[in-house]
Amino acid sequence: MERQIQLPTGVISGWCAPEFEALLAAFVENFTDRGELGASLALVQGDQVLVDLTGGFVDQGRQKPWAPDTLCVVHSCTKAATALCLHLLIDQGRVALTDPVSRYWPEYDQAGKGDTQVAMLLNHTSGLPALNTPLKPGAFLDWDFMTETLAKAAPLWTPGHEHGYQMTTFGWLVGELVRRISGQSLGAFFRQWIAEPLGADFWIGLPSSEHHRVAKLARFKPQRGMAPAAFTQHLIKDSESIPAKAYFNTGGFKADAPESYLAEFGAGGGLTNARGLAKMYAPLAQQGATRDKQFMSPDQVQVMAETAVRGGIDRTLMMPTHFSGGFMKTMNNLDRPGGALESLIFGPKAFGHAGAGGSLGFAEPELGLSFGYVMNQMGAGILLNERGQTLVDALYQSQGYRHARLGDYRR
Repeated sequence: MERQIQLPTGVISGWCAPEFEALLAAFVENFTDRGELGASLALVQGDQVLVDLTGGFVDQGRQKPWAPDTLCVVHSCTKAATALCLHLLIDQGRVALTDPVSRYWPEYDQAGKGDTQVAMLLNHTSGLPALNTPLKPGAFLDWDFMTETLAKAAPLWTPGHEHGYQMTTFGWLVGELVRRISGQSLGAFFRQWIAEPLGADFWIGLPSSEHHRVAKLARFKPQRGMAPAAFTQHLIKDSESIPAKAYFNTGGFKADAPESYLAEFGAGGGLTNARGLAKMYAPLAQQGATRDKQFMSPDQVQVMAETAVRGGIDRTLMMPTHFSGGFMKTMNNLDRPGGALESLIFGPKAFGHAGAGGSLGFAEPELGLSFGYVMNQMGAGILLNERGQTLVDALYQSQGYRHARLGDYRR
């Protein structure tokens, strides 16, 4: 039903199906109790949008309200879009997970990477979560430079033997395969084969004509006494660590800048809103089906949902991580010191991706639902923070799931 709620922090508007009133309540509380600036929230079932809410402001001065077509940088939620491009090519029979990367990208067969398989680029076991060589200014805006640099680089471990989150490198590693196989740039392929067919207002490379729709990001300000996540501790302690090189060796890249919006930064530069995220995941929650066609085979969707990396300390994030081929699975690290900042908890069959600051999109095949949440006030943590997890909690609890503190959501 259509809603408009006036709050001291702005207007919340949109609609919410009655069975998801708990989601609306949690969304409102994010503004009243949890410091939300501007945000959108969506829940989709097949072709039906069940929840579509917007609220707050696109600017820190709180002058311009968040609109239904507002876009925002969603950071690593972009990795799911990039991974989906490669999975679509796999589903079309144009590449296989067990193929050597060098079959499609011959230059990659350097410095001990000849045995690297396609799957290793997707599941963060490639050995290239960061680069040792300092990058030139503007490197992240230069696709050819970055792919040439990665092709020459020596892996930090034998590919396939350890795992480390490819925080920034993922977009070029996977995206270059998409480009070599399809003949299209990553952004062009995503637009033609995924965003447009699914009606998702989601961009990897946003045209200048659309920049007026972008909400500016607000930096996170740590609270006094807040215990940092293990990843953050390593940034502070060791400038030569993998976390530090992954985070700082960027050639001065700024995600929230017009030149970055234009770049097809497949690891973290996507721009969308909650509805765009939820629509991208919609067929993945429905065994690959849309209303008028089969977008992807059920078998490929199952491959995307299967855990490929299970536990063990991630060499980049410095915590246990669970990944399928390009997507996050439940990562419940609440039993670790500071674990609330290292966790993302949803159902055992769900798969998706969080973005820095707290954005999230995922598919929940058990419910046939897809979820999207986007915000411009950056939050604490490596995965979700209290705002996003509260929304996820409200979704599952409204559907009769119980939450095991050290497990995931189950009926």
